[in-house]
Amino acid sequence: MSQPPALGPVRPSPLVEQAAERLRTQIADGDWPVGARLPGETTLAKDLGVGRSTVREALRALAGAGMVRARQGAGVFVTATRPVEDWPTRLRRAAVADVYEVRTLLEVQAARLAAQRRTDDDVAAMRAALADRRAAADGPGDAFVDADIALHATVVAAAHNPVLTDLFTEFAPALRQALIDLLDLVDVARAEHDHGDTAHTALVDAVAAGDAAAAGQAAREELEAIQDKLAAREDG
Repeated sequence: MSQPPALGPVRPSPLVEQAAERLRTQIADGDWPVGARLPGETTLAKDLGVGRSTVREALRALAGAGMVRARQGAGVFVTATRPVEDWPTRLRRAAVADVYEVRTLLEVQAARLAAQRRTDDDVAAMRAALADRRAAADGPGDAFVDADIALHATVVAAAHNPVLTDLFTEFAPALRQALIDLLDLVDVARAEHDHGDTAHTALVDAVAAGDAAAAGQAAREELEAIQDKLAAREDG
C-alpha cells in the first residue's frame, strides 16, 4: 500500500499577509500611536475588504511581532510602531564594534568571577581549550574562531553564574560571526606574531592563580586591543 503524500507546510493566506501589512503600515505611519486602541474586528474587516477571520489572523501576526496586544474585554492596543526583533536577530544585525563593546562588559566581569570561583576542573578545561586554540591558530579561520570562543566559554563557565553562562551562550553565535568578520577586516590571527596566545595565556594564568584583578585586566586589555584595531580600520 502506497504511503500518502507528505503534507506541506501550512502558510498564511495572501489575504492575511496583505491585511497584516496594511495594518503594519498604518501603525508605522502613526494612524494608531502606541497605546491606541484599534477599531474592532468588524470595522477593520469592512475597511480592509476582508472577512473577520482574516482580520483576526492578521492581528495575531502583529501580536507575534510585538506590535499589538489584546486586553481581555478591552480590545487590541498598539504596543510598538515597528516589529520587535528577538534578541538573536538583533545580535545578528549588530555591528562588529558594538558586539565587542558588549563582549568586553560581559567577559571582564566573568574573568573576575572566574578567578574567585574556579575549580581544579575549570582550570583543566581552560588549559585544554588554550592548547586547542594554539593548535587551531594556523588552520582555517572559522576553526580558529571556534577554538577562541571555546576558550572564552570555559572562562565564563568558571564564573559559575548560570545567568552569565546563558547570556554568553545567546551571545556566542553573533560573537562567532563578528570574529569571522574581524578576521576579514584586520586579519587578527596573522597580524599578531603569536596569534594572541600571550594575552590568552595571561588570562588563563590569572584565573588559575585566583587573581581577580589580573584576570579582569587581562580580559579587558585583550578585548580593547581588538576594539582599537577596529577603530583604526574605520579611521583608515
